[in-house]
Amino acid sequence: MPALHDELCNPFALRGPEGATVLPAQGNTLGTHGKNVKLVSAQRAKDSPWIMVGPLDRDKYHVLTRSPGRCPGLGERRAFGPKSAAFTLVELLVVITIIGILIALLLPAVQAAREAARRLQCQNNLKQLSLGCLTHENLTGRFPTGGWGYAWTGDADLGTDWSQPGGWLYNVLPYIEQQALHDLGAGLSGSSKDAANMKRVQTPLGAFHCPSRRAAVVYTWYTGYGTSIFNAGLPATVARNDYAANGGDTYTEGHNFGSIGEVVSNGQVTTAAKSAFGSYAKSATGIVYCGSLARMSDITDGASNTYLAGEKYLDPDYYETGVDCGDNEAAYNGDNEDVTRWTNKIWENETETTVSGGLIPDTPGMYLRLLFGSAHASGFHMAMCDGSVQQISYKIDLNVHKNLGNRKDGVAIDAKKL
Repeated sequence: MPALHDELCNPFALRGPEGATVLPAQGNTLGTHGKNVKLVSAQRAKDSPWIMVGPLDRDKYHVLTRSPGRCPGLGERRAFGPKSAAFTLVELLVVITIIGILIALLLPAVQAAREAARRLQCQNNLKQLSLGCLTHENLTGRFPTGGWGYAWTGDADLGTDWSQPGGWLYNVLPYIEQQALHDLGAGLSGSSKDAANMKRVQTPLGAFHCPSRRAAVVYTWYTGYGTSIFNAGLPATVARNDYAANGGDTYTEGHNFGSIGEVVSNGQVTTAAKSAFGSYAKSATGIVYCGSLARMSDITDGASNTYLAGEKYLDPDYYETGVDCGDNEAAYNGDNEDVTRWTNKIWENETETTVSGGLIPDTPGMYLRLLFGSAHASGFHMAMCDGSVQQISYKIDLNVHKNLGNRKDGVAIDAKKL
């Protein structure tokens, strides 16, 4: 062993796996380690005979070294293997460019997938609302009423008929698992009831919002129109909605009806108000309107052939401001174009006019506050009176759209076949 140890103390060259000659560091020496050492062929630097040193790995030759000048001790182990490859700058730039191109190609697909998920959520919201309306009809004998008008919100003590000032979204609350929200203010009076009603007015619900358009949060109450809520007060913020009930193919003006003296006298609905509600019922052709008490039996064209509710058109410029008169009140308020839409009229630049040129998605600068529509590029969703939800193309024939809004015109059109 000493003889071999002396042999290893002289400088040598180790032949690596690729045939290259690897020299130990200056002054280092070699040695053996233990009984289980496997030896490999090495060659001295000065044409010495072949000797065997170091443990053998599959593709590496291990060299045992020690500090300079001390042959008997053993030091650190160094492993010499195949030379590792590295990227050049050009190769790195090429890889980065390829990754950028792939991301650019994938981005539209990712956005499309996200929009598909948002459309599905929007459909589910309308499905929930339509089933709530059907449950309401099943239990009370009528669809949710449209309430009194834009300046009134729901009152938990005033029932479900035309005595109820709140709109259809208020009246459907118990049937979409929001009974507690519906009942705020029950049994109270005066300012205490108003405060409870205000709390509800400022409570947003995800089921009322299309995720492609805006979040379910409170929005600023626009004071430019100078109106407060008779039975709640003047809010700073309110909950809003992206879905509206079908008022029919005849635009009714019941939403303009609603001062306290016109509707209520000594806590009771006035005779004049009841007469007005009856007048609206005669002219309205939809499901929800001012003071509505529509029943399933009133839908003579068939439940699957008649709109119940759907997405409402909004100008994107006013999503958050309330400047759009079709979006300036609260979700729980009575009949007005915020919560009801029609199938034969639009309102553009404050001028009522017959629909022409087809329906459109939300478009900046286009103010169409009586129209159905949506933030989706491909179409808008409508719930039918049988609870089904259909996507309606913007290219739908306007006469067909009008017929689907009328519950009793004798033209039965199956929306599923459009």
